[in-house]
Amino acid sequence: MRVVNPSSRNPWWLYPNLLSLDAPVVAVAWLHVFAKNWRLGYHPWWAYLLLGMVVWVIYVADRLLDVSMSGATADAIGARHDFHDRHRRVFQIAATVVSSVAVVMLVTLMPLAIYTHLMTGAVLLAGFFGLSMLSAQQPGELPMVKNVLAGATFAFGVAVTAHVYRNDFSLASLITSREFLCFAVLCLLNIAAIDLWRHAAASHDEHIRVGSELALVLPLAMLAAAALFCAVHDVYARPFYYAILSGTALLYALNRLRADLCRERLRALADAAMLIPVLVFIAASRG
Repeated sequence: MRVVNPSSRNPWWLYPNLLSLDAPVVAVAWLHVFAKNWRLGYHPWWAYLLLGMVVWVIYVADRLLDVSMSGATADAIGARHDFHDRHRRVFQIAATVVSSVAVVMLVTLMPLAIYTHLMTGAVLLAGFFGLSMLSAQQPGELPMVKNVLAGATFAFGVAVTAHVYRNDFSLASLITSREFLCFAVLCLLNIAAIDLWRHAAASHDEHIRVGSELALVLPLAMLAAAALFCAVHDVYARPFYYAILSGTALLYALNRLRADLCRERLRALADAAMLIPVLVFIAASRG
């Protein structure tokens, strides 16, 4: 039996990440942003609950899969994976119950329009878990394709939960939406940032360090420019693009401060970098 040293107990601010509650909170918060930005006349509370439940199950499954597939110990791949590994049985039972409730809610409460998008979401999710298994077998590589799929899947799940309540709920109108595209890129960069920071810190090659820096900074600059352009030309969605701009600024600030922060603090602050823009959106919408 593992004995926990009191001095090594996890800090309170890390528990949302350890319990896989960070991503559901971000998803639900941004669902509110999409619902308000698209001015939905009707958007029930159970849509928020269902999204949070589905995201939680996916993240728990991914972390348990990471530990199972990786040749490294749970401690070597981070506190959140170690926590999931030590409480594997509890997470498995909870995920089974939550996923069962989510299926019942999906079938009985969500509008029929959701079924026109389920196949796209399923393909994205299958690709994500497939790449998760491949990247777990190659722990030394930077999982950029997996991060792209993770960002796309997360953004799609959030946006579609609001999109199905719009008058035009076609798949084409969603994936060509400037709001969706900007949010998807922000999600991708947020997810990829941790891997890029870890990869650069573990390398002694200056070219790899510079490459990792540019791989994050250049897309952040391009996303900021795109959001600024959209904010100028779309008055009604301007608060949304202000939120995107603030998210890019916060990620850039974390990139500059990363040398002074441990990996777990960086993860927690990366979550904050996705939540603070929601407050920016709310403030800008009232202005």
